[in-house]
Amino acid sequence: MSGFTSVAPDGPLYRVARTPDAWTWPDWAYAGPDGTFGNRWDDPAGSYRVLYASSTRLGAFVETLAPFRVDLAVIAGVQEIDAPEEPVASSVLPRRWLDGRVIGEASLDGSFVDIGDADTLATIRAELAARAIHYGLSDVDAAAIRLHAPRRFTQEISRFVYERHEQYGSCAGIRYRSRFGDQFVNWAIFEPPSPAELSLATSTSAEITPDDPDLLRALDLFGLKL
Repeated sequence: MSGFTSVAPDGPLYRVARTPDAWTWPDWAYAGPDGTFGNRWDDPAGSYRVLYASSTRLGAFVETLAPFRVDLAVIAGVQEIDAPEEPVASSVLPRRWLDGRVIGEASLDGSFVDIGDADTLATIRAELAARAIHYGLSDVDAAAIRLHAPRRFTQEISRFVYERHEQYGSCAGIRYRSRFGDQFVNWAIFEPPSPAELSLATSTSAEITPDDPDLLRALDLFGLKL
């Protein structure tokens, strides 16, 4: 794929989702007024859907549980209390959160654009310069894509990458690193024009138990209790 660096998963991918099948495309009925589901690599034109997965089970839990993290202001407030016996600020994840959720594993065949690669970033910077300025970005680099860029801009990048499959060959989605740790590699899987173009060699969905070690590790990272 000219101008992009493409990679393929070197192992199974994982995602946390609703029952019964973690690999089912989200229902269009839940899309917002803008035609997206509010996620970073969704299609701004609302014509294809995106599944979000991680290279590890822990990464899948981390991405899913991040919205439940304790607010920084709460943590800072607890730290200001002059009482050594005060516990570290934490939040509770209700056990009912586990109900109706599964952890999915799949082997996926396909080529993904490595969004953080130098060649890919250079292409995006050159081709979407006007759009970056429109969104108030002073530059397009790895930090901007990962942390600072408005979600609407990264959605436009998604559309830009998706459209190139017609010109340069099939593209299964985008590979990107997590905001919550460099060790977590994530994958935005594009819904293809034809279902036959997405090859899930094998896929499973399993119940999430309260003693799942990766769930417990993610909870610990975020100061959460079940």
